[in-house]
Amino acid sequence: MQERQGLIIVHTGNGKGKTTAALGMGLRAWGQGMRIMVIQFIKGGWKYGELTAIEKLGPNYVIRPMGEGFVKGAAENELPAHQLAAREAFQAAEEEIKSGNWDMVILDEINYAIGMKLVSVEETVRLLEQKPEELHLVLTGRNAAAEIIDRADLVTEMKEIKHPYQAGIKAQKGIEF
Repeated sequence: MQERQGLIIVHTGNGKGKTTAALGMGLRAWGQGMRIMVIQFIKGGWKYGELTAIEKLGPNYVIRPMGEGFVKGAAENELPAHQLAAREAFQAAEEEIKSGNWDMVILDEINYAIGMKLVSVEETVRLLEQKPEELHLVLTGRNAAAEIIDRADLVTEMKEIKHPYQAGIKAQKGIEF
């Protein structure tokens, strides 16, 4: 049996599919008998398709939407709620990463939370440095900071070539949510 080396994996870029790729990687790991925790920093408030699907996988694949939804364009008086939600998500991430309960932790949209100044890059780098050796840690979101990329073992950039929104097509059930 091969010894497991926990990796830091980053899915970033302006293209669609960062969360989907991370959840798919989680599904692959779950299929290998691993335990997966997903903490979502931005998503929350909506009933996303992945929530229903992952619920059916049982206690070894858990998703926790902890965000307040889209931050970009939020009114000034809405920012404190986003900041509090991101702080709570970060604390949950710290606890789950250190708990020993999971083989893979996915921090969905944490790069976006960093870019919006809801979470600091410095505290995120400290969290990466404290990661247990055997834990796989996946970070998603646009505009991953150079400090995060430098510490990652695997970085994938999703590049948008064409998107239906550009043609006036609204978000589609099963594709966008």
